[in-house]
Amino acid sequence: MAYESASRVFQRLLEIMHRLRAPGGCPWDREQTHASLRPYLLEEAYEVLDAIDRQDDDALCEELGDLLLQVAFHAELADEAGRFRAADVVDGICRKLVHRHPHVFGAASARTPAEVAHNWQRLKEAERPEGASRAVDDLVPRSLPALARAQKVGSKLARRGFDWPDVEAVLAKLDEERAELGEALRSGDTDACHRELGDVLLTLTSLARHLGVSAEVSLRDATSRLLARAAHVEAAARGAGRDVAALDDAERERLWQRSKGEV
Repeated sequence: MAYESASRVFQRLLEIMHRLRAPGGCPWDREQTHASLRPYLLEEAYEVLDAIDRQDDDALCEELGDLLLQVAFHAELADEAGRFRAADVVDGICRKLVHRHPHVFGAASARTPAEVAHNWQRLKEAERPEGASRAVDDLVPRSLPALARAQKVGSKLARRGFDWPDVEAVLAKLDEERAELGEALRSGDTDACHRELGDVLLTLTSLARHLGVSAEVSLRDATSRLLARAAHVEAAARGAGRDVAALDDAERERLWQRSKGEV
């Protein structure tokens, strides 16, 4: 679809959204606020991720549309209140993309993804209004999932000098935190276990950052593999006329190891 056609279709979405919110429109849509729409925005974003994980183009197309609806909905609410319009949202991101890609739209040079990322961060910092808070807690959204937020906080702190020199140093720290968790477990101190487990998880996000992977996505993928392997074991047990709960440890382990070769 040509860009001009996409623009017209997006305008149609905005017009539909305006009609839904207008007097005589949809009662449900008319009572929504930015706050009430928060769970839907999160849900649609995760459904987009799920479609990507499943490599389902039809679902991805649909879910991106649902996510775009949330953008249009929030823009309509802001327009009604006179704060900003959908055009401001689109113009803002267009300006940002052009400004942060001077190697494409200007005379700057960036030959590698690492150079692009470095320039992006430098330009982003330069855009911050003078006197604006630079506290890490104000720079990382509190609404991010815990693992994703921890990794992003780690990235921000690393740029301020709070970091380990390499992966081996992070692994050593992980061993230290695991040992402290073991001590807490042996002591029976529930509060200490809570704290030490948090430290282990936090260190794992630093490990993910040093490895160049997303801790959040890694855990999502691992959970999907776990569910797929469990389903494989259950199917194998049913095929043999058995229930997984009735299998002994050796049988269950044999089926589990076999599932790892399949999933």
